[in-house]
Amino acid sequence: MSSPLLVRDRSALAGALEEGPRVAVMTMGALHQGHLDLVAAARRHEPAGQVIVTIFVNPLQFGPTEDYEAYPRTLDADLETLEGIGADLVYAPSVRDMYPGGKPRVTVDPGPLGQVFEGAIRPGHFTGVTTVVHKLASRTVATAAVFGQKDAQQLAVIRQMNQDLDLGWEVIAVPTRREADGLAMSSRNRYLTAAEREQALALPRGLDAGREAARGGAGACQVRQAARRAAGLAGGPAGGLEAPDYFEVVDPATFMPLDDSWDGRPALLIGALRVGHTRLIDNTGVSWMIE
Repeated sequence: MSSPLLVRDRSALAGALEEGPRVAVMTMGALHQGHLDLVAAARRHEPAGQVIVTIFVNPLQFGPTEDYEAYPRTLDADLETLEGIGADLVYAPSVRDMYPGGKPRVTVDPGPLGQVFEGAIRPGHFTGVTTVVHKLASRTVATAAVFGQKDAQQLAVIRQMNQDLDLGWEVIAVPTRREADGLAMSSRNRYLTAAEREQALALPRGLDAGREAARGGAGACQVRQAARRAAGLAGGPAGGLEAPDYFEVVDPATFMPLDDSWDGRPALLIGALRVGHTRLIDNTGVSWMIE
């Protein structure tokens, strides 16, 4: 496999699109193995189609106190990472190319899904996500797009947008890739000091405990408690950690919290935790039978 072609603006992208199906892998760069899993899934989905990786740090999805300016931008390294793994084209636009008129006056409303959990903690975040995903899919003329399951709420929002707006994409979900210690791969992991990384393991530890509690027949409330307890957060902050933004059991389609009357269909246990200046999210599937 050859190195992907790099294009930096919309006109060059249009000239580089090939006939036939196209699969978009949308990223903000600082690529890691989890991103490469997405590229591999795109290639498996369309062995003879065009796989397009987009690299764009989208200012619309960052709040005024978030890490937009500090977010890692490693295009040269990303291009090396993508060599020979199945990507055909890399679209890495500038902010001016993506938003030539400045901040867009018309955006895509993510609806109720975009107002809870990450949407409530980061107002406007999912409006930025849906707007840029819609623009990137339109520019690449994608027939399918690949996303990671680590950002489970984002995945649910994009699926709902695709359905409600009749966009006709195939949305492909890829399981979360984890580090050897269990931490979900994220471009933000590089912000963590060694001590903070140890603290961050409270997040996957809590999720693992919650999943095991569900397997043992615990209801949604007990699953939440088990997750917090295993994370060392049952009584509040511990070990230098702030209190978690949430540990919650939710319907994976609506992200509405579930209680012990849930009928046993698969659910998601989601968690978010801030360690130092770094905020991490993660999730795991849970299922149990309620007699």
